Amino acid sequence: MNKNKTLIYVAGPTAVGKTEVAIKLAQFYQTEIVSCDSRQFFREMNIGTAPPNALELAKIPHHFIQHMSLSTPYNVGRFEKDALALLEGLFLTHDVVIMVGGSGLYADAVIEGLDTFPEVPATVREQLHALYKTNGITGLQELLKEKDFDYYQRVDRQNPQRLFRALGVSLAAGKPYSSFLEQTAKDRFFTTKTIVLDLPRHILYQRINKRVDQMIAAGLENEAAALRPFEHHAAFKTVGYQEWIPFWEGNSDRAAVIERIKRNSRRYAKRQITWFKKYGEESFYDPNTPISVLLS
Repeated sequence: MNKNKTLIYVAGPTAVGKTEVAIKLAQFYQTEIVSCDSRQFFREMNIGTAPPNALELAKIPHHFIQHMSLSTPYNVGRFEKDALALLEGLFLTHDVVIMVGGSGLYADAVIEGLDTFPEVPATVREQLHALYKTNGITGLQELLKEKDFDYYQRVDRQNPQRLFRALGVSLAAGKPYSSFLEQTAKDRFFTTKTIVLDLPRHILYQRINKRVDQMIAAGLENEAAALRPFEHHAAFKTVGYQEWIPFWEGNSDRAAVIERIKRNSRRYAKRQITWFKKYGEESFYDPNTPISVLLS
């Protein structure tokens, strides 16, 4: 296989319109779509992760959409291997394949390969878990802000697993976790074009608030309640699920939960935008940009 094959990566914050643009591109090239949204992998999370609906899935073949259960262990390393194996097959019959999703780490694993990190001693992991038990996620956030402010600005700070990983490496190595990121990229059998979708902040936030209202109407509360057995699973930390815990415990009312989901969704979008800025301003486009311009 030669490098005449192209992976077009459609990136952007939550609710910006990635699915619609990815489908238009796939229809233009008569190709298929690979999702790199790490939360849309799980079939139990059908409402809160906003996967493509049945009509959208019928338009174009999609891969890695609700293809597994939360009960099955899965991580970015396995995804890298699975996605590359899939792409090898797709590129046998397609010159272009579309990848879409807002999980920047998973996209980077496919495009550049995972970075190599030092081993984290058990003593460091125990120290971090003790901090988490005593001071909660705020303690992890504050320590990361001190040890690696660059990564602190772009990581999902509500995801304790990401915080544990970054802090473990930072403490073990004695230098920031971010200094290990984006090392020499691994050789790939395709070239990549990245399209980052962007909207004025006030419009994006309106779309996020509207989407949350639609999720609530569709039954997000019941879906989250059904997933309580997975409360300690990393995927449950996704915005839209963990915010219900205070409500179930009698420490919050429903209206406050919904407002918190909207606020955390907006904050998550802001962190996504920060992450995608590394691709450069020339990669940013309005979602309504004509396909011919996106591909120019």
